[in-house]
Amino acid sequence: MFSAFSSEHFAAFGQVQTWVSLLTLTVMEIVLGIDNIIFISITVNRLAPGEQARGRTIGLLLALLFRIGLLLSISWIVSLRAALFTLNFPPLVENFGVSGRDLILLTGGLFLMYKSTTEIHSKLQGEEEETPTDQGHASLSAIIAQIIVIDIVFSFDSILTAVGLVDNVLVMIAAVICAMGIMLAFSGAVADFVNRNPTIKMLALSFLIMIGFMLVMEAAHKEVEKGYLYFAMAFSLIVELLNMRLRRKSKAGPVHLRDSPSD
Repeated sequence: MFSAFSSEHFAAFGQVQTWVSLLTLTVMEIVLGIDNIIFISITVNRLAPGEQARGRTIGLLLALLFRIGLLLSISWIVSLRAALFTLNFPPLVENFGVSGRDLILLTGGLFLMYKSTTEIHSKLQGEEEETPTDQGHASLSAIIAQIIVIDIVFSFDSILTAVGLVDNVLVMIAAVICAMGIMLAFSGAVADFVNRNPTIKMLALSFLIMIGFMLVMEAAHKEVEKGYLYFAMAFSLIVELLNMRLRRKSKAGPVHLRDSPSD
């Protein structure tokens, strides 16, 4: 269905329904991309200040390329749902088919949980921080490698959502480009806000652990209603914003994370 562009794909843009679908899908892509922005923002924070904007831009552009590439290979994406092998360990597991998609979601979910947990441990326990010199060029490739792993996982989630909403690949590509352009424009502001507020950063890392767990559950063929997850995240964020306002009004000192090992 998506193997080649036809005149029908382009003609569809003359219909109001197509533009409504484009707007809806763009909003959905932005919502699904928030967790990607948070992960990228927290990860590139380990770079020298002069490298952080570059790291965010590279990360989001890679995410865009992955999404477009996957959209143009939609038949391959569908084939990843086919079982590669079957697990049969009664009574624990019986005839459980493991697909390529399951392996990708499992790997990405475990990596996201590990990365977020170690980041929380580092901030709370006060493990030694790298100096800006050490954080710079030498670690940029490692940071980009971590971003690539998560970009691949989040791209699959994004593409599967797009396929479920729209059947015109040009509309999908346009929505992905629009969403990514908006995220690029605001990624710096989001990163600055997260980095200026340590409690928000802890909350964001907790969100990433939840998302990682959700990916692992999906790899186990246990569907998790994303609406509940996003509601919990939004509710927690609103509560923390209210706490931040209360702390400002009461002139309480800001919350600081440890930068050196505790005694």
